[in-house]
Amino acid sequence: MNNLYENRKFAISLTLILIALIFIIKLFYLQILNTSYRLSAENNVIRYVPQFPARGLIFDRNGKLVVHNEAAYDLMVIPSQLEVFDTTGLCEILMTEKEEFIENLKAARAYSPYIPSSIIKQINPKTYAKLQEKLYRFPGFYVHTRTLRKYSQDIAAHLLGYVGEVTEKEIAKDDYYKMGDYIGKSGIEKSYETDLRGQKGVKMYLVDVHNRIKGSYQNGRHDKDPVVGSNLTATFDADLQAYGEKLMQNKIGSIVAIEPSTGEILSLVSAPGYKPSLLVGRVRSKNYLALARDTLKPLFNRALMASYPPGSTFKTLNGLIGLQEKTLYPSMTYSCTMGYHARGLTVGCHDHRSPLNLPSAVQISCNAYFCNVFRNILDSGKYTDIHESFDAWRNYLLSFGFGQKISLDLPNELKGFIPKTSYYDRYYGKKGWSSLTIISLAIGQGELGITPIQLANMTAAIANRGHYFSPHIIKAVAGRDDNKERFMKRHNTMIDSIHFAPVIQGMELAVNGAPGSGSTARIAKIDSIIVCGKTGTAQNPHGKDHSIFIAFAPKDNPEIAIAVFVENGGFGSTFAAPIASLMIEKYLKGNIKKNRKWIEDRMLNTDLIHGEQKK
Repeated sequence: MNNLYENRKFAISLTLILIALIFIIKLFYLQILNTSYRLSAENNVIRYVPQFPARGLIFDRNGKLVVHNEAAYDLMVIPSQLEVFDTTGLCEILMTEKEEFIENLKAARAYSPYIPSSIIKQINPKTYAKLQEKLYRFPGFYVHTRTLRKYSQDIAAHLLGYVGEVTEKEIAKDDYYKMGDYIGKSGIEKSYETDLRGQKGVKMYLVDVHNRIKGSYQNGRHDKDPVVGSNLTATFDADLQAYGEKLMQNKIGSIVAIEPSTGEILSLVSAPGYKPSLLVGRVRSKNYLALARDTLKPLFNRALMASYPPGSTFKTLNGLIGLQEKTLYPSMTYSCTMGYHARGLTVGCHDHRSPLNLPSAVQISCNAYFCNVFRNILDSGKYTDIHESFDAWRNYLLSFGFGQKISLDLPNELKGFIPKTSYYDRYYGKKGWSSLTIISLAIGQGELGITPIQLANMTAAIANRGHYFSPHIIKAVAGRDDNKERFMKRHNTMIDSIHFAPVIQGMELAVNGAPGSGSTARIAKIDSIIVCGKTGTAQNPHGKDHSIFIAFAPKDNPEIAIAVFVENGGFGSTFAAPIASLMIEKYLKGNIKKNRKWIEDRMLNTDLIHGEQKK
């Protein structure tokens, strides 16, 4: 009996010892070997506060600072730490509506009583200075620092773009971002977001059960400093950009200026525009809504997204194609009797001397001449039918960058439109159309849709005698010119360089021809600079025709190529040509000569939107 009792006692003791041993081993594993629970516990008492880096600065091509940063502050709240406070007084300091403040506070409480929430965002330094003096009166509130964009000049909104809060869609694309972060939404800010944004840092704080900060976690050993974003050097000239925007005030249209030898964009103006400072800080949402509702569409980047018929500027390209196809020679003449007449169809033209050769036809902008050129290209007999000859003609246009994106480093570029044979087959049937059916293409009308950036690029290709470099807006990232390699690929057109001379001669005569010679762009003439240009007047079914002008200068070793569109501006020589010439003179000479000040005054003071001329 005693043996049985002893055996039971031993078994129970052994069982208790084994259970105790198991618990000891388990506790040793959980507390010493396995760190997951320790980390989880620590996470419950650690607050991770992101440290936002300053975005990179943006300089113009001459090293002038264009975009920098200004400190801004988000007012944060931990609802559980709030005490009774003067809501009205706080709202007066913050210059915010009391109703909005209370709604934000309710949302913060609903989200979590213990986790910090942003209640008022992007407080400016002046307001913050007032708040900081009295923040002690408002327990539960604290300020989180970030930066906002600041502009040395209120210019180039469409080029620079703006920064806004990330959306859920943007977060899904890139896990770098969290709700409340900011991201480039348009322009350079969007295209170069990963360079400009830098890298976020973090500070770790110990907090108590009520989420109140008790100090730095392990003396900041695990903190990570933010990395400031990379600075960018842009290709545009800030002074030229500002001047272009002044010239386009109270007008609708665009200016695009390019350096032909590099493809660098010297100026890109879309009018009407807006001040970039309008889309910064707490006023951004309100201002964006007002701009979006504006019937003049100031947010719409006409330089990249508007599509126009190129008008008579397109005659230069048809002339080049005719020369390449050997259906045209520089000395070949055609007569003009107030237009082109064939099978009962007439394409009208203005009164001028006749007959004309190619340079004179460019100089005077004869419609009849280029109708003949166009039909000879398509009906030369070199191709089996109109489909094959039209495809060949269209391929020349594609080689100049039309009908496609031209690898621009700005977002929202459109392709424009160059019709295919299938387009005409759909309307007329496969055998129902001919060169005469589409004769309007000879003079840059009809179905063509060309963006201003594409027309400026074509002008650069002519200036270069047959090649271009993709237009771009950034020349260096963080001081390195490695961005240069991306854009220095030479794009050769399908036109041999030998064919450009007679067309360029005609463009030179259009600007510098003798008085009474019929030159269409003499108003663009600049003393001591040989400007080569071509006017265009694009028909507009909705009102007055559009004024267009392309030009480059100087004739030899050109430094600037430009395209100007002024909607409802009438003839190319009325507004587009003077504006282009002023831009050229400003860029090459730095100022406008006295004998041309009257042109500048007229461009600055004419209001085409409201139909007025300022005095």
